[in-house]
Amino acid sequence: MTTMELLTQAKAAKAAMALADTASKNQALLAMAGALEAHKADILAANALDLEGARGTISQVMLDRLALSESRIAGMAQGIREVAALPDPVGEVLARVERPNGLVIQRTAVPMGVIAIIYESRPNVTSDAAALALKAGSACVLRCGKEAHRSAAAIVAALREGLSAAGLPQEALALVEDTTRASANELMCARGYVDLLIPRGGAGLIRACVDNATVPVLETGTGICHIYVDKAADQEMALDIVENAKCSRPSVCNAAEVCLVHKDIAGQFLPKLKRRLVDDRAARGEQPVELRLGGCAFDTVEGTPAGPGDFDTEFLDYILAVGIVDGVDAAMAHIAAHSTGHSEAIVTADEAAAQKFLAGVDSAAVYWNASTRFTDGGEFGLGCEMGISTQKLHARGPLGLRELCTFKYVVRGSGQVR
Repeated sequence: MTTMELLTQAKAAKAAMALADTASKNQALLAMAGALEAHKADILAANALDLEGARGTISQVMLDRLALSESRIAGMAQGIREVAALPDPVGEVLARVERPNGLVIQRTAVPMGVIAIIYESRPNVTSDAAALALKAGSACVLRCGKEAHRSAAAIVAALREGLSAAGLPQEALALVEDTTRASANELMCARGYVDLLIPRGGAGLIRACVDNATVPVLETGTGICHIYVDKAADQEMALDIVENAKCSRPSVCNAAEVCLVHKDIAGQFLPKLKRRLVDDRAARGEQPVELRLGGCAFDTVEGTPAGPGDFDTEFLDYILAVGIVDGVDAAMAHIAAHSTGHSEAIVTADEAAAQKFLAGVDSAAVYWNASTRFTDGGEFGLGCEMGISTQKLHARGPLGLRELCTFKYVVRGSGQVR
């Protein structure tokens, strides 16, 4: 089926989704979760073919993003169930005013309509995006990268089965069959069919959508995430936070890419950082982190000298750019110059420094003594997420159900005329 045919069907299905009550949507989501688990053998078989085709063409950490397992499928199903358990945002009265003439005006949350998502090689995004869009009362058109297409197709087939079993139109969920750039361009320019386009992937994909789309785009961001280790930091805490933020899953957007260290503790802290991220990990047979050392950091500890673009790169790998700064103001200035506005953290026992950092850093999430890896819809209590928005309109940070709704004004009168 062509992309335009899928969009036409999704547009036709969006009225039914907008009118579906909470019980019907929740029933559909629970059926979708059950179908996902019932078809796990088919999904794993499709994923094995995707992995076989991708080996040698993408990095090991990207293969990890692509890989599915029984536990990951169970996690995807659980994510759908958690979305079903969340309050339904559709119909929520966001504001109410009664005018002197008796008009009652309510700003009311309503579905977007048709949400299109362009994403790369993360099969779990398929179920997360579908669950959120459908619970928010919208139809959902998915377009994934070619590396994950077999996996996504098997997942969507299972989800559509569950959707149909619950009495909602299966056309409200579709996967674009064409994995060439042409289909992405069709979605970007499908005015009258796509009410919101969300790109979820690397900088190139996001920039292409922002620059070329004629439909509304909600920009999810690449994550050049920073951790600033202040002179008043508990250094063991800082090491735990940096290791978690860099190494727990380096291929995701909330992983740390830059560590900035106060000059007064650099001589103590950087050797400890090297030992923790490089030497100790290698001794345990784990992937060591390559430290890209900028300026004075290269004189303090052994590593690779930072290149001109290393502080502006989302590595998505076991690589960390490291720099030395004069203090919190210099750290904030560096972040302002190099950040993508995703997530930044300060590690310090100095409350005044922390408050300055939290107030002055202009990113979607700012942390004090915690890992940037928490920037996630599930960790924030939103259920699944559609991505992390680094723009300011109309949503910012993890995109949950509320962020996938728009609003309209519902006005009740008794014959008033102006």
